[in-house]
Amino acid sequence: MSKSKAETESVETPTPEDELEQMARMFKALSNPHRLRIYRELASCVCGSVAKSPEEFRNCQCGFADRFGLAPSTVSHHFKELREAGLIHMKREAKSVLFWVDQEAARKLRHVLNG
Repeated sequence: MSKSKAETESVETPTPEDELEQMARMFKALSNPHRLRIYRELASCVCGSVAKSPEEFRNCQCGFADRFGLAPSTVSHHFKELREAGLIHMKREAKSVLFWVDQEAARKLRHVLNG
């Protein structure tokens, strides 16, 4: 039995409460100074509203661990938290793991912070 159009739309369209919950998860993830620093560094590759593709911008966890003076496992945990909050994406490529900012999440954050 197929779903009606209204049932399908209600599943696909987030409610205002869903939006607030998602924003709260994003801000909670960014409340950690290390995660905020990681996010800011990844977001710095965004030029206007266009982000570089994973192929153009490569960041690996070991690079962050070295720069921040953290254990690789700690950096991995921070990346996991940022991914679960919907702030970044990840792509495995051979031995590398690529990370980049979710553009819709970045837009939402800018909208909330800029009013």
